[in-house]
Amino acid sequence: MPARSDEYAKSAPEPLRWRLTDDDAGQPSLFEERGWIPGRDELAGIELLHVRARSVVNEVPDGAVVPFRWTINAYRGCTHACVYCFARPTHEYLGLDMGDDFDRRIVVKVNAVERARAELSSPRWAAAHVAMGTNTDPYQLVESRYRLTRGLIGALAECDTPFSILTKSPLILRDLDVLEAAAERVEVATALSIGTLDAEMARLTEPRAPSPAKRLEAVSRLNEAGIPCGVLIAPVIPGLTDGDDSIDAVVRAAVEAGATSISAVLLHLRPGVREHYLSWLGARDERLAGEIERRYRSAYGPRADRDALARRVERLTARHGGVRPVVRDVGPRRVFPPPPVADDRQLALDVAPTGPTAVTERH
Repeated sequence: MPARSDEYAKSAPEPLRWRLTDDDAGQPSLFEERGWIPGRDELAGIELLHVRARSVVNEVPDGAVVPFRWTINAYRGCTHACVYCFARPTHEYLGLDMGDDFDRRIVVKVNAVERARAELSSPRWAAAHVAMGTNTDPYQLVESRYRLTRGLIGALAECDTPFSILTKSPLILRDLDVLEAAAERVEVATALSIGTLDAEMARLTEPRAPSPAKRLEAVSRLNEAGIPCGVLIAPVIPGLTDGDDSIDAVVRAAVEAGATSISAVLLHLRPGVREHYLSWLGARDERLAGEIERRYRSAYGPRADRDALARRVERLTARHGGVRPVVRDVGPRRVFPPPPVADDRQLALDVAPTGPTAVTERH
């Protein structure tokens, strides 16, 4: 049965909290036959830390205001290096730092597919909706090597488990074949996170994420293929991407791409991320950093600002033609409604930490 508490093997004799695959009590590494370094590898300057998870299907903490109860995250850390990423503090929980380590030392749960298949095939599993992309991006750069997300899609479909995926990467298009096959068995929903169409601003705040233009292309192609895909305008960053023209451009492009849902999330600055982001911003615009520090009395920004943002996006979406559900003509004919919208305190696929050492997902 999927677990709720941390059940990873004990850590290797270094800061990393989990045991690497070269310390596996004599068991062969999953990737040994491919010639990869047991326990570690590198990709484009990124250090890859192979670990074996005892459980990968995780129940979200009680009280989390999100439209799902279960998550799977095959990776920890993210190569996109977004300066505002809410998941950064979870790297400290692993014994790594939330700065460069989060961007360049990626934990890879090399047995994620095998564990997911075992847990989802349990007679006790109720085939509840599972969200992917709740911690770090399932289609970040390292997925091009490990293909764990692709394998997880297959495992979820085989076990008749509906799922959703949130990503910033057009790499999801590589998996159109398995997504289409999965959609014949279960409900599948996807979304691309696009906070701005300004390529220069995107490079500044998301230095190694794919371009907004590529993400929009992915939205269009997924919907053309019959895979429901929405757009999450996230985060909307005060002073940088919250202008009327900026938000209007994203909404208009999302409608044109056939997005099945369009929503926005104001920048979150939880403890740890707040200090990281304000330090980054202060080095570039000390006045704006001071303004944001005063403005953010809570992690989620002023309630009035969040409400106003939601109304703006709703009006703009209607003005540009609105969103439509996707009807699949292959297999059983059914209409996929837009995915449920989370409480405005949360990202659509985000879980709030609870307690001093809690993480977005339990493993």
